[in-house]
Formats: sequence, structure tokens, C-alpha cells
Amino acid sequence: MNNHLHLGFVGTGRIARALIAGLSQREQTVLVGFDKEPAALASIAADYPLLPCHSIEEVALKAQVIIIAVKPYQMEEVLGALKPSLTTDHLLVSVAAGISSEYIRKNAGENIRVIRVMPNTPAFVGEGMTALCRGKMASEADILLASTLFSSIGRVAILDELQMDAATALSGSGPAYMFHILNSLAEGGVQCGLSRQEALLLGAQTMIGAAKMVLSGRKGPEELKQEVTTPGGTTEAGLKIMDENNIQQILVATVAAAAARSRELMK
Repeated sequence: MNNHLHLGFVGTGRIARALIAGLSQREQTVLVGFDKEPAALASIAADYPLLPCHSIEEVALKAQVIIIAVKPYQMEEVLGALKPSLTTDHLLVSVAAGISSEYIRKNAGENIRVIRVMPNTPAFVGEGMTALCRGKMASEADILLASTLFSSIGRVAILDELQMDAATALSGSGPAYMFHILNSLAEGGVQCGLSRQEALLLGAQTMIGAAKMVLSGRKGPEELKQEVTTPGGTTEAGLKIMDENNIQQILVATVAAAAARSRELMK
């Protein structure tokens, strides 16, 4: 038997496609997949070295690690189809928001090893942020393997499962908040005389640069903000508007609302 890692996908939607794009570059990795939409499966198999499967059961037969990339409401049906083919040699990796590892074990088998992950859409450009946690039966080796796999599409953070709703709200849903903020800042630039294209370029590159300064770890966002802000200057004038309109509180409440919805999905 060769030492290739056989990775299976159940569901080939947007996040799965980003993962497949990143993982297809890995050496000694064989990708297989199933999608209930034959056209979707054919499309992704045409673009990447993924071997199409005719059923969920076939994925379980051909893959050691199975990435379940379906909507939360589809999980019970998918796990029911997988269960007869699963063994303790399988590792299930779930990307479904709000679905606990215990729920997966309840529906797939008590001894099944489960890693729960929450990636996000910047994975498409190799800048994803993936939160991972391990279920009751999963080992340190399992979480290390999952971390290595998801590192192919960006950064990873290993969390406690109790923190996954917060991670879903912040990084999982977060790109939508960033796009909304960026769109609004660009609109401000347009109203001040820039073209739409110029405004988006200035705003988006500024967002990237600011994020990289924080990720460098040398200084926190508050200190960096103060360094940009000159008393009586342009930045202070802009920040005053944000403070007067409680933007900080609004953004805190935004994350809290998304986290609450993530908890509700499990009920």
C-alpha cells in the first residue's frame, strides 16, 4: 500500500472548491469527491485533479479523511448515508456552521474521529482564516493533520469547541462585514471625487496593509490607530464621526448577533 493521503469531499460548493484548489498542489495527496449535482462535480473534476465518485459510500471506500462540505440542514442525511461505510480508520472533517462534533458522532458513530472547522471565502486567494477544534475521539495527530491541510489555503487557529460559534461569527462571516465596510469607504471616496475603481483600489489595499501590520504582531490595533492619528488632523476628523455614531458598538453587536445565530443552528 502506498503512503498517499486519500482525501474525500462530500459536497463541492464554494468552500470545497477553494480547498480543492489549495490541496491539489500537495504532493502525495489523492482527491476524490461526490456532489448530488452531477454538473457541479463534473465542473470541479474538469478544473482540478479530483476523481469523481458516484455516491457518498464510494467516497468512504476511497478516502481516509472525509471533508463534509454541505449545508447544516443536509448533515443528518449525509451522515446517515456515510455511517454504514465508516470505520475507526476514518477521520471526518466538518465545515458545517453550528453543527457540533457530538452531533456528528451521534449520527455517524460514537467512535468516529471528528474535526470541526470553520474556513472562510478568502481561501479562494490563499488568504483564508480557518478555525479548528477536535471532537472527543480525535487525536493530536488528527488536529495536526487538519491544521496542515487547511494551512494550504491560509492561516489556522486551533480553538476549544465552545469558541467555534464566536469564530464562525468573526472569521466565517467576517468577509461579508469587510466587504460591506470597504464598499462604504469606497462610496465615500467616490463622493469626494475619486472614480469607483480608484476608490476600491485605495480602500482595499489599505485594508490589506492595515491587516498585515496587525498580523506582524509588533503592535496592537489601538496603538497603530494612534500612530496614524494627528491631533486636529484628517484622521481625527474621520474617527470623530465613527465615535459619534457608535461604530465600535455596532461592530461588536454584529459579531454577537452572528454568534447567536450560529448557536441557534444547532438547536
